[in-house]
Amino acid sequence: MIRNKVDIITLGCSKNLVDTEHLLRQFQASGYRIEHNPSRVNGEIVVVNTCGFIQDSQQESIDMILQLCEAKKRGRLKKLFVMGCLSERFMAELIDEIPEVDRFYGKFKWKEMLADLGKAYNATIASERVITTPGHYTYMKISEGCNRFCAFCAIPLITGRHTSVPIEQLLDETRRLVAQGVKEFNVIAQDLSSYGLDLYGKMMLPELVDRMAAIEGVEWIRLHYAYPTQFPYELLPVMAERDNVCNYLDIALQHISNPVLTNMRRHINRDETIALIERLRREVPGIHLRTTLMVGFPGEGEREFEELMDWTREMRFERMGAFAYSQEEGTYAAKHLADEIPAEVKQERLDRLMELQERISLEIQRQKVGTTQRVIIDRDDDQYYIGRTQYDSPEVDPEVLIKKDRPLEIGHFYDVNITEALPFELLATPV
Repeated sequence: MIRNKVDIITLGCSKNLVDTEHLLRQFQASGYRIEHNPSRVNGEIVVVNTCGFIQDSQQESIDMILQLCEAKKRGRLKKLFVMGCLSERFMAELIDEIPEVDRFYGKFKWKEMLADLGKAYNATIASERVITTPGHYTYMKISEGCNRFCAFCAIPLITGRHTSVPIEQLLDETRRLVAQGVKEFNVIAQDLSSYGLDLYGKMMLPELVDRMAAIEGVEWIRLHYAYPTQFPYELLPVMAERDNVCNYLDIALQHISNPVLTNMRRHINRDETIALIERLRREVPGIHLRTTLMVGFPGEGEREFEELMDWTREMRFERMGAFAYSQEEGTYAAKHLADEIPAEVKQERLDRLMELQERISLEIQRQKVGTTQRVIIDRDDDQYYIGRTQYDSPEVDPEVLIKKDRPLEIGHFYDVNITEALPFELLATPV
């Protein structure tokens, strides 16, 4: 055990990661040694930033907490703190069931952790953070919370109402991160589409992205988690005209069958969804759309599922993930809709959908063979340099495996020739 050292473990999404990075900076300013996601915890203080979105992620968080409780019993750490979405959502139950944890903090109460350790929260560095990603890219969280209240989603129960970060604060942070060497900004929020409504009375995502793109040194901006209803179409000319705004949009559509969309409380129908996709592709030629789909939601019979399959074949999403519905305590669906579809049926539908998407992905990947793509180099593996194109978000999208024909530098951009395609990887040689 290393005295005056804090290990922080982050579970869940990149929005959680940004919170961790802010906390790391506060610990650093208070004189602690810090380490993120250590291979083996050895700090006297360990903090777990938990996820509480769906049952699988909740279980992962609980398993990690219990594992660290055992380490504490064996004397490998002195204090164990838990923060984030799981503790925000199930605080009382966790306190009763896992008393070995020194204290649980809600998602927005982690500043109290410093006071409990006899340290003061430093407001002068509130917007600063320790980057835990490779130094050339980062995540920019532009808002917290959500006002949409989809039937299946517990996020509003955890994070509360949608709250935007002021534009000037985000621009200042962008400039500071560029000065530190960051080139790629992955803009994230639970609901990008609503950015600015609470502060400025209108959707300000187009202006934010345009002003970020104008900052010298910003090489790539990539957008994650737009909402399809009331989409800010003024964003599309910015994406089309700004070379450093990636032709990429992550927009969760969930389903296409009108009865299922109604049950989900998505406030959009099939025709409106298709019109949105067509407009995105028309106004931003070459755009790669990443979406998330759900199977097994109440009201999805075989007819509705086959409609989802047919639509997926037709739309040919460049990037797609999917998951099976799980009933989440406190949501509208849990209160008002019976979860009657058997788990094995949900899994069979999920498998079929993902097998279809794998075939579509391979066909789209093969279209890139013979083209020249600009990539950023993330790391150096034994046989290849590993990079990404503008169409690939870190950790979730395909990577480009580049032959070591000549030395390439991590964090730099290069043109490469695509020589071979796999469903989730491209092979390339440097130009």
